[in-house]
Amino acid sequence: MDYSKIREAARGYEAAMGKFLRELIKIPGESCGEEGHILRIKQEMEAVGFDRVEIDPMGNVLGFMGAGDRLIGFDAHIDTVGVGNRSNWEFDPYEGFESDTEIGGRGASDQLGGIVSSVYGAKIMKDMGLIPDGYTVLVTGTVQEEDCDGLCWQYIVNEDKLRPEFVVSTEPTDGGIYRGQRGRMEIRVDVKGVSCHGSAPERGDNAIYKMADILQDVRALNENGCAETDRIKGLVKMLEPAFNPKFEEARFLGRGTITVSEIFFTSPSRCAVADSCSVSLDRRMTEGETWESCLEEIRQLPAVRKYGAEVSMYSYERPSWKGLSYPTECYFPTWVIPADHPVTKALVESHRGAYGEPRVDKWTFSTNGVSIMGRFGIPCIGFGPGKEAQAHAPNERTWKADLVRCAAVYAALPAEYARNAGEKAR
Repeated sequence: MDYSKIREAARGYEAAMGKFLRELIKIPGESCGEEGHILRIKQEMEAVGFDRVEIDPMGNVLGFMGAGDRLIGFDAHIDTVGVGNRSNWEFDPYEGFESDTEIGGRGASDQLGGIVSSVYGAKIMKDMGLIPDGYTVLVTGTVQEEDCDGLCWQYIVNEDKLRPEFVVSTEPTDGGIYRGQRGRMEIRVDVKGVSCHGSAPERGDNAIYKMADILQDVRALNENGCAETDRIKGLVKMLEPAFNPKFEEARFLGRGTITVSEIFFTSPSRCAVADSCSVSLDRRMTEGETWESCLEEIRQLPAVRKYGAEVSMYSYERPSWKGLSYPTECYFPTWVIPADHPVTKALVESHRGAYGEPRVDKWTFSTNGVSIMGRFGIPCIGFGPGKEAQAHAPNERTWKADLVRCAAVYAALPAEYARNAGEKAR
């Protein structure tokens, strides 16, 4: 494989990729409102020569290059978050900007750049004959990730009946190759009380006071160590072999965390004792933790048991831009692909051949990999343009060199993977 020609081809599309990205940025596309993004991506896929382009009933755009039975997937979620406080932006988030080296605007890093590089990576594959015999390359522009990461891939696997041999997540990786992330789940804790007039609080049973005790236990779970003397052993325990047989990968991904993200209450008035209180908990999970273990961990906290609090998991059922509702629980599993996995090796080799030795790391945030590999066991690896720190931030931007580099590495990957498997590119 001639990596110099692949790099040259990718550089030749720098202007086209920049134009495509800027046009996507100009189209608002928050979760469940991605229609404009999807239609523009479909148009670009057809223009550059994809063999087949479809929009599924959920609203994901699926572009196919090649005619083989074996699928290699590239995933890019194409929804964005909102702009937040407009005064924090130094430029219009949808008009964006372009310099010699950067492109700015909402979604530039998170993660419209990923679909741009993967569309043109697939074009380079086709133009240079880099799609191996027997394979088809699938490029997905997926919806609702910011709302419910991985839901799109639940639909793709379960309903579209597409199951790639492996998938590259094109989320931003700061120039590195990422082989996993902590999972997450959204937990709710409810505790009941009895209202009474605020002038005589002893007549009631204040649910907020009960929740205050529960929250101190939650805080201890996040902050405590795991010594014998710790009554509530902290989440750091999962990094230790005595508590977690998967401690090595847990140490790679980092410890789990838990934090209070929302609080609610009911009360007859501001002159009354609260008769219920609820909180939402954001739980990040390392390797070795499951939704069952995380819920049970909360249920066993001393204050939760004392007050008989109810612990449950949220669900998600918001309709997509096409009107389809695909309910799921708010559980997003941890995943990590081994460093010596054939997919990891193939991506490392592709980067090494094109641009030198890569940095291998993991994401801090969550991605569609929670379903791709977390739920379905499909090998998943990360490499995408942009930087994590740009995600959800004002003045979001990406780098033109990243778009080019990712397109080149994507173009080389299927042939490199097949070569390692003893097959030949057509």
